[in-house]
Amino acid sequence: MSDFQKIIAESMFWIEGLAVAVSLLYYNRIKGHYWKYFVFYLILIFLCEAFGKWGEHFIEFSKAKFYNYFVIPVQFIFFYWLYAAKSLNRVKLFSILSLLYLLSFIPSEFFFSKSKIVFSFNYTFGCLILMFLVIMEYYKQINSTDILNFNKNRMFYINLGVTLFYIGTLPFLTFYPLLREHIEIWNIYFNYFLISGTLMYILFSISFIWGKQSY
Repeated sequence: MSDFQKIIAESMFWIEGLAVAVSLLYYNRIKGHYWKYFVFYLILIFLCEAFGKWGEHFIEFSKAKFYNYFVIPVQFIFFYWLYAAKSLNRVKLFSILSLLYLLSFIPSEFFFSKSKIVFSFNYTFGCLILMFLVIMEYYKQINSTDILNFNKNRMFYINLGVTLFYIGTLPFLTFYPLLREHIEIWNIYFNYFLISGTLMYILFSISFIWGKQSY
């Protein structure tokens, strides 16, 4: 990594920690609401990132397996729950999408594990599901009677952050091996990956400060 990328990568980690700190400061205001689980989610993911960053100094483990089989599934399933079950009030949709995502690990293991084109089929499929929910959320917000108060809508900031990071980096993570052969393009996408991840956690922090759980 370049010096710029190292600085942004380190900043992204600590801004993620800042999002956790902000969420804890506002926890008492939301502890009676389902948004409290967003606080727990941020804490868990930050701890996972810390383990991925420093864990190898204490135990031997595969970072790729840790993220692919635990961290990323937790992220996707949590957002499916937040979007489908809570924001859109469609619990059955959450169950169906979560099941489809988990089933995507089967073809991923048997047919795409050695793919030189698709880096991770289950990640790509999971991200496409998330993109579907993001579009539904934008549609809901646009057609809401409270659209003029979008700045008080906690999901507005979360949806924007998810769009920038998960949806924006989908081509980068899907076609990672191909892009690696073109280092100039890879560096541009990697810079975006780091910057968008940083912005996402800033937006998550803002969602606690400006957002209202009643929306």
